[in-house]
Amino acid sequence: MSKYLPTLIMTAGEPAGIGPDLAVMASQKEFDCRLAVCADPALLTERADRLGIAVSIVEWNKQVHKPGRLAVIPVMLNVPAKAGQLNTANASYVLNTLQRAAHGCLQGEFDALVTGPLQKSVINDAGINFTGHTEFLAELSRTSRVVMMLATDTLRVALATTHLPLRDVSAQITKELLSEVLLILHHDLQTKFDLQQPRIVVCGLNPHAGEGGHLGTEEIDVIEPVVEALRMQGMNIIGPLPADTVFVPRQLEQADAVLAMYHDQGLPVLKHAGFGNAVNITLGLPFIRTSVDHGTALQLAGSGNIETGSLFQALNMAISMAAMQHQQLDGTRSD
Repeated sequence: MSKYLPTLIMTAGEPAGIGPDLAVMASQKEFDCRLAVCADPALLTERADRLGIAVSIVEWNKQVHKPGRLAVIPVMLNVPAKAGQLNTANASYVLNTLQRAAHGCLQGEFDALVTGPLQKSVINDAGINFTGHTEFLAELSRTSRVVMMLATDTLRVALATTHLPLRDVSAQITKELLSEVLLILHHDLQTKFDLQQPRIVVCGLNPHAGEGGHLGTEEIDVIEPVVEALRMQGMNIIGPLPADTVFVPRQLEQADAVLAMYHDQGLPVLKHAGFGNAVNITLGLPFIRTSVDHGTALQLAGSGNIETGSLFQALNMAISMAAMQHQQLDGTRSD
């Protein structure tokens, strides 16, 4: 039986940032897949020349990825991009690449989407209401609930809420939301990571997980009832536990994933442990999506002085997840 080669599409993100650099650098590496990059070919050529990287830019035709060659699905810039200089005129270009890539995934053309970093501020400055990749892809795919998870080789942290002001977090953590998030997390750990009985540790919202109600009642009123109900359904969930002790080795040894209640409760720990090699994953979408764990680094665009670890991890993780999903689908068909 021939080995399954996943088909991936990558977006290069903000054209003034390091996304085009990353795409060009990826062209030099071995990846066990078919890989297309959705971007302006002239932008990639210009950035490759600036970096002194020899690469053949070719039109996408479902080729197996080959080092030294970059297969491109062309989406044209509105105006030429200058490394390090944001331009609102290209905000729609960024979203056009993302739409083309996501539609390709939804239509079965691609197994997975890998996204380069974009600049939210310049999109909003262009008058476009945009809060992030995660929310954009959820709306585009008509997915009512998605879950943001970051992962390193040794740690996975998912979020109950994402890009919210801290004052709004408590009101958003309802029994319905928490139950949906945990079900998505459990399901995708099974189907995309081959963890048949995933162990999930849930953080409390308040200091000391509310300390019996003295420091807040969200644990008693919301988190504990949801965790207990899902345990009764057979899920292996621990918590809610105080967030300041969840990330100690003894606790992490029994966790396949940690669910944090809000963005800066869990991600500082994960990024401290693996910044530059972590991967952002959107769970709950009808397709696989991974991304880098960093921003556009405008000041480094075109310099060649950037770390590629997170992108390469994102590509390899997407390949692994797509192969696992294909294997499970094949198993279902065989049954």
